[in-house]
Parts: sequence; structure tokens; C-alpha cells
Amino acid sequence: MDRTLRPALVAEAIGTFIFFTVGAGAVVVTTYAGGGGGLVGVALAHGLVLAVLVSAFGAVSGGHFNPAVTAAVLVAGKIPAARAGWYIVAQAAGALAAGLLLRAVFSEAVWSPTHLGTPALGADISPVMGIVIELVTTLLLVFAVLGTAVDPRGPKIGGLAIGLAIAADILFAGPLTGAAMNPARWFGPAVAAGFFDDWYVWLVGPLAASVVAGLLWRYVFAEES
Repeated sequence: MDRTLRPALVAEAIGTFIFFTVGAGAVVVTTYAGGGGGLVGVALAHGLVLAVLVSAFGAVSGGHFNPAVTAAVLVAGKIPAARAGWYIVAQAAGALAAGLLLRAVFSEAVWSPTHLGTPALGADISPVMGIVIELVTTLLLVFAVLGTAVDPRGPKIGGLAIGLAIAADILFAGPLTGAAMNPARWFGPAVAAGFFDDWYVWLVGPLAASVVAGLLWRYVFAEES
């Protein structure tokens, strides 16, 4: 095993675990103790914790915490396929651990209305429209990652732009699709809660965005050699 892989996998698992514990936890808290901070609180919780975690673990693993981000970096030619596969395994493990922790922390009466913060389609949002919304919002997130954390020409601002992208997307799409932008963000709470309605929306949309963004960065936006 590449000597840099083990610490990177630990960073991806821990980072994903903390990210979703805080993010999905903020969704659950909307039904606890007076309702939490609502949509703005959920957006800030996701955006702030991701900005901190990307800044903290970026030097170790790149701070992906998202199979869609890892897939985009793979398509862009910035990570080997085998390493990308292990990253996704670590992210899934961290996501599931977060879901199980939230289930242990909150009573079923508190977590069941939001299914542990599992993304869900809003009223009158069809699965096809949900996929489109997840694709568009994930594009913003992945562009922020590729442009600031992967491309050497980008501004070195830690996780700030990435956290802001997450927060902005949730303010728009949170009530529509849950604004997951991340298959693992769906996976962890969904498995822990046993809630799988329209599951493919949060796989197809984000991963399609990964392919589009990765190809654009590799063949259109890349600096000419």
C-alpha cells in the first residue's frame, strides 16, 4: 500500500464522519429543542464544518469527503483509479458511522420525521427534476473544489469557497432535494434510518455532475502544456 494512502483514508473517513454528524445532525435538530436554526442553520452547519474540515485535512487527503468530488478528480486525471476507489470506501464508512451515531444520540420520535437527515424530494419535485437539481448544485460544489483545491492556478483559500458553495446550494435546493450533492451524504443516514425512497436521485445527479465537471476541467479548462 502506498505509504500516503493509509493516512489519507483515515482522514477521509474521519472527515466524512464529522461532516455528516454535524450536517445531518443539524437537520435532525430542526425537530428538537424548538426547531434549531431552520434552513439557514442547516446551510451554515454544512458549509462551516466542511470549510474547516477541508482546511484541516486537505494536505492529507485532499479533503474530498464526497464520492462525487472523488469521481470528478478522477475524471479530471488528478487521482489514480485505485486510490479513488479506496477513498469512496472510506467515505461510505464514515457516512454510515455518522448515521448510526445520530440514531444513538436522538430518540426515534426526534429523528424519524427527517429520517436522520436523509435527503428527500420536496412537494411536487419529481425524481427527474430532483436529478437535475442535484446535478446543477453538485456542479457548483465540484467546480469550487477543482478550481481552488485541485488546480495549482487557483487561489489558496483553504476550504472557504467549498464551504460557501455547500451553504449556497442548501439555501436554494435544501427544500427541493435536501441538497446532498454527495452520494455518501444520502447513504449514511438512509441506511441507518432504513429510508430509501427515490434513492437513485442522490447517486445519478451528483455522479453525472462529476463526469461533466471532470471532463470540462481536463479538456477545456486545463492549462495548455
